[in-house]
Amino acid sequence: MFVTPGYAEEAAPAEGAAHGEDAAQTEGHTEAGGGHASGGFPPFDSSTYPSQILWLAITFGLFYVFLKKVVLPRLGGIIEVRRDRIAQDLEQAARMKEEADAAVAAYEQELTEAKASANTIGQKARDEARSGAEAERKRVEADLDRKLGESEKRIADIKAKALGEVDTIASDTATAIIERLVGGKVDQAAVAAAVKSAKS
Repeated sequence: MFVTPGYAEEAAPAEGAAHGEDAAQTEGHTEAGGGHASGGFPPFDSSTYPSQILWLAITFGLFYVFLKKVVLPRLGGIIEVRRDRIAQDLEQAARMKEEADAAVAAYEQELTEAKASANTIGQKARDEARSGAEAERKRVEADLDRKLGESEKRIADIKAKALGEVDTIASDTATAIIERLVGGKVDQAAVAAAVKSAKS
C-alpha cells in the first residue's frame, strides 16, 4: 500500500500509545494471516484515498512522460522508416514497371523491324533467285542452241562426207561386181563415170 510520509507521521502520534499493543497484535496477525489488516482491504479504506490518488497521478505522469519521451518517438521513428521504405519500394516498383514497359515497347519495335527486314530479305532473295534462274535458263538454252548447231553442222558434214563417199563406194562395188561377172580387169574411170551418170 502506498502511504505518504506526512500521513504516516500524522497517524503515528494519534495511534501511538493507545494502540501499541493493538499494533503489535495487528502486526503479528498480519504476519500470521497472510498480510491482511484487521481494518479491511487497504485500497478500499477511505482514509488512504488521498495517498492513492497522489500516487496514481505521479505514476500516470511518469508513465505519460515515459510514453512521450521514449515510446512515442521510437514508434514514430519506426513508422517513418517503414513509410520511407514503402515509398522507396513503390518508387522502385514504378521505375521497374516503366523499364519493363520500355523493354516491351523496344522488343515489339525490334520485332516489327525484324519482320519487315525478313520480308524485304525474302523478297530480295526471291527476286535474285528468279533472276538467277532466268539467267541460268538463258545460259542453258544458249548452250543447247550452240550444241545443237554444232551437232547439225557435224551431221551435215557427215552427210556430205557420206554422200561424197557414196560415189566411191558405188564405183568400187560396181567395179567388183563387173569384175566378178566379166572375170577380168575393168576400167575404173569408166565405171565411175557410169555411176555418176546413173546418179544424175
